[in-house]
Amino acid sequence: MQSICTAITMVRDDAFFLKTWVRYYGGLLGRENCTVVNHGRSPEVAQLARGCNVIAIPGDPHPNFDMKRWRLLNGLVTGLRSYYDHVIVGDVDELVVLDPQEGGLLDWLAGQPLRRVLTPLGLEVIHRPEVEPDPLGVAVLGPRRHVRPAPHYSKPCVISLGTKIARGGHFTQASRLFAPDPLYLFHLKFCDAALYAQTMDRRNAMTQDVGAPLQDAAIGRHWFAEARGNDRAVFAGFADLKLQDGFDLGRVRKRMRRSWKPRGDTGFWQFDRPDYDVQYELPERFFGLF
Repeated sequence: MQSICTAITMVRDDAFFLKTWVRYYGGLLGRENCTVVNHGRSPEVAQLARGCNVIAIPGDPHPNFDMKRWRLLNGLVTGLRSYYDHVIVGDVDELVVLDPQEGGLLDWLAGQPLRRVLTPLGLEVIHRPEVEPDPLGVAVLGPRRHVRPAPHYSKPCVISLGTKIARGGHFTQASRLFAPDPLYLFHLKFCDAALYAQTMDRRNAMTQDVGAPLQDAAIGRHWFAEARGNDRAVFAGFADLKLQDGFDLGRVRKRMRRSWKPRGDTGFWQFDRPDYDVQYELPERFFGLF
């Protein structure tokens, strides 16, 4: 039984993303090394996560949802570090991926120094309906082959150091930045237009049940109906992103490293997170990874 790496996430509904998460990390690490926090004790989540370590918790709506969630995840990451060299922690629609030309993620992590926090480069998988009309099947990459740089999702999420993770997973208190060139975090929120609409409908309904206004709730702004915007316009806008030649994101990582600094007096550290109006087409070596 391997003790190099474990992965942990928390999920409420989101069956498609959970299937993808379990298939990906279960295949890489072994399901017995994956932990799924079942927020709301959903029978469907328990079924999809069979073979993983499932922690069922109450799912009552709460205005401080994100604070409670990351308090729990911080504690679980701290505990799991006693048994594994590396802990990958993040949302169920986020997957840490090693460039396939560097080999497999588990073997690669086995060769990495410990007592670090690794920050993959965030890439948003975007659905271009006008050139990718087919619905998703089992695989995401291949049917969806366009990505845009997403610094907001360049999260310090591969943990082998005792540190505190900020709400949302965007920052830690680790004072050194390690952003290895072949490591990416793929965010799947926009990987399919129809799936996006269904997911946002559920999340909007949850925030409505909470009853607290956006400005008073510790819940991601994008979960609220008033911040959603027009779905069709969101996906149509991806066509306007400038398509870049090749797949060299060195300048994005360089800017991360150059802008590294304390996040005020919070104890956390950060880099700048600019918006990039560009997109890339993934090399075929990534197709079928998940």
